[in-house]
Amino acid sequence: MSCRMSYAGLLAGAAGAIACAATDAAAHGFAGPRFFPATVATDDPFVADELALPTFAWFKDDGDVRTTTYSVGFAKRITSNFALEFSGAYVQQRPPGGTTVDGFDNFSLGAKYQISVNPVRETIFSIGIDADLGGTGTKRIGAERFSTIAPTFFFGKGFGDMFERTSMLRAFALTGSIGVAIPTEARTPDGLGGFEDNPNVLQLGLALEYSLPYLQSQVRNIGLGVPFDRLIFVTELSLDAPLDRGGGKTTGTINPGLLWAGQYVQLSAEAIIPWNRGSGHAVGILAQLHFYIDDLFPASLGRPVFGGRS
Repeated sequence: MSCRMSYAGLLAGAAGAIACAATDAAAHGFAGPRFFPATVATDDPFVADELALPTFAWFKDDGDVRTTTYSVGFAKRITSNFALEFSGAYVQQRPPGGTTVDGFDNFSLGAKYQISVNPVRETIFSIGIDADLGGTGTKRIGAERFSTIAPTFFFGKGFGDMFERTSMLRAFALTGSIGVAIPTEARTPDGLGGFEDNPNVLQLGLALEYSLPYLQSQVRNIGLGVPFDRLIFVTELSLDAPLDRGGGKTTGTINPGLLWAGQYVQLSAEAIIPWNRGSGHAVGILAQLHFYIDDLFPASLGRPVFGGRS
């Protein structure tokens, strides 16, 4: 689960418990011995009970507006393979030489269904839909008055079955999503007596991961101790490409960083590097504190509403 941030469509189990959790393909983010962490700039491919609080981001857009966001995201499993999601963000914007304006961005509701998990191939496939609820945010920060619906396909693939058992390349994994954000209104008033076209937007997210927990438990023990034995290197790519109605150029970010996956929480820190000039003018910061609700409260809040613990 990620808190996608407005300017580019943005914004578990324990890493040390792989050996015991590997037998449970339905555990938080696991496919066999492969643990997929909760990514920050892009959405992860699994369903889980989880809470991202807070997600912090700072960046400068193509108009040199300094934007700070504080986001929250919550996901709750209804069954072992189906979850509902909610996210919201409080935004502060400071234009060059101007005063700061703030308010809530539009809130988002989503649903995700986990189609399959293959423990041997280390794969997860899911489908989902996200609704950005128009009119629920503050107009002065640019929250749209119309809604946007985004059906999406998600995948996760570990490299454990692709190389020899002693190859350090087995610690790599790739997750991703591809969807189309469809506005509920093709044209809306621009406030100046005219109209603004709202294009359909192709949304692409990719995350390349290198897991030190996987390396030590499944390939070779290189002697890392706490806290380095729970680190996962990640580089995320989040792109929005308008498809029609004169929507303009593709925008997005590249987000290299580190994740630390504990037994109950995950800490993440990434840079925000603009994809092009239209995406921003400076390197920003993205950080998140993420709670694994299904591991913190396995007998209560962390259980699916229907279907027990699995």
